[in-house]
Amino acid sequence: MPHIDFEKTGGLIPAIVQDFKSGEVLMLAYMNKEAWGLTLSTGKATYFSRNRQKIWIKGEISGNAQHIKEIWIDCDDDTVLLKVEQRGGAACHTGYRSCFFKKVENGSVRIIGETVFDPKEVYNT
Repeated sequence: MPHIDFEKTGGLIPAIVQDFKSGEVLMLAYMNKEAWGLTLSTGKATYFSRNRQKIWIKGEISGNAQHIKEIWIDCDDDTVLLKVEQRGGAACHTGYRSCFFKKVENGSVRIIGETVFDPKEVYNT
């Protein structure tokens, strides 16, 4: 298994997620050793939820799965870049394609883009 320095970062490493074809940054998540191992062995983006304190496979509930195309490791061995095929149209749990849909302009925040799905329907909230 490729070496990642989980100890340096307190057990969780940042995972930057980018669309393989367009280069669009889709999200930032975190991985622990278990999520890292599952990502490598299954080819499915798997993360550690800091809110729920558990492993989650991206798209397991929503269908918006991320299939790994490439994995890059930074120079300090404590951050990964996942280049993925985003299936289902949206990476963000709020329904947007990317989690980065808020743009700062002239001191205020502007919403860019449209939602791809209604999170209330998908997550039954």
